[in-house]
Amino acid sequence: YQLAGQLFNLSLLVSLLEVIVAGRDCLVAGDSCSSDETCSPRLRTLRQCVAGNGNMKLGPGARSQCASAVSALLSSPLNGCQCKRGMKKEKNCLSIYWTDVFLAGLNLVESYPYETVHRDYDYVRWPPSQLVSAFTFINLATLTYSTSDVNRCLDAAKACNVDDLCQKLRTEYVSVCIKPTAKSGLCNRSKCNKALRKFFDRVPADYTHELLFCPCTDTACAERRRQTIVPSCSYESPEKPNCLTQMRICKADYVCRSRLAQFQYDCAPSETSSTGCMQDNYGACLLAYTGLIGKCYNNPNYVDNSTSSVAPWCTCTNSGSQKDECDDFLGYFADNICLRNCKKMFFGYYTPRLRPKKVEKQEYLNEIKCRLKGWNIMCIMEH
Repeated sequence: YQLAGQLFNLSLLVSLLEVIVAGRDCLVAGDSCSSDETCSPRLRTLRQCVAGNGNMKLGPGARSQCASAVSALLSSPLNGCQCKRGMKKEKNCLSIYWTDVFLAGLNLVESYPYETVHRDYDYVRWPPSQLVSAFTFINLATLTYSTSDVNRCLDAAKACNVDDLCQKLRTEYVSVCIKPTAKSGLCNRSKCNKALRKFFDRVPADYTHELLFCPCTDTACAERRRQTIVPSCSYESPEKPNCLTQMRICKADYVCRSRLAQFQYDCAPSETSSTGCMQDNYGACLLAYTGLIGKCYNNPNYVDNSTSSVAPWCTCTNSGSQKDECDDFLGYFADNICLRNCKKMFFGYYTPRLRPKKVEKQEYLNEIKCRLKGWNIMCIMEH
């Protein structure tokens, strides 16, 4: 019996170490639990509890069975596991994560679905003390940029075009998003967003950020930036849907729900922080924002070509008694000091990968050509 107990403890330790080495991956934790004769039935019970509150599938004793499963699994490798953005079987991983969150009774402030991603941006890796010092010298409210000799959004497009992966996946999503279907003559929104997801998940952030957050001082540049995610296909409709309806649809989808939760965590505003962000992590906030594009049903984007304000394609009109909740959701985009400061700091830090010494005459002609075509997306891609 003593030997059996030691072997059991050793097996449990190996399983736990596997999860730790894997970065507490929920898929690994789930597989480990499923192969354990003690953990597996409790996980099945838990999933039944999550699916229907336990009442229908577990019978009269559902409440106590659910409580027992929760208590047992809180000490398992499942507790505290996370997923990686864009990973294979991401949806399966997230289904395990949300089961775990349901068990622990955690809220979004305490828990978030994705592992922290570190990128090679100096401004991302600044510790809070250096960020405060930076803010001492940079007035973000009045920060301006000299773009008289360069169109940074055009430079961002050029930088993408000289990178094989960026150019390939950008061309791919644009061609999908502008292609009309034979039946309706309209684009295929589902395929368009799938291609957008692929682009933003696989292309390095130093390219995608430059395309989305390049600073503009004129409407021509701003319209090029707004057209980056092909709004006419990816989200625009004759009438804006209600934001609360879109939120309910999003929360029913594991991936959309997770991307929104990550955005709300990484871009949480703070009135007491010198950076305006509760997490003091600009890079994580920008990554979380781009993670929403193509994943959620109301892609956030620039509201027009005259400002740098962003918002999802929805409205709070006719929200009734939930108007305040709806306004809070919209405000997380349109009136979020953290997100606003993230974009401004990126504008100030931004150094294009491909910046010509002078803007040649042909580039001016190309810009004029695109304006005359009403900023046709293919024109933007070609130039």
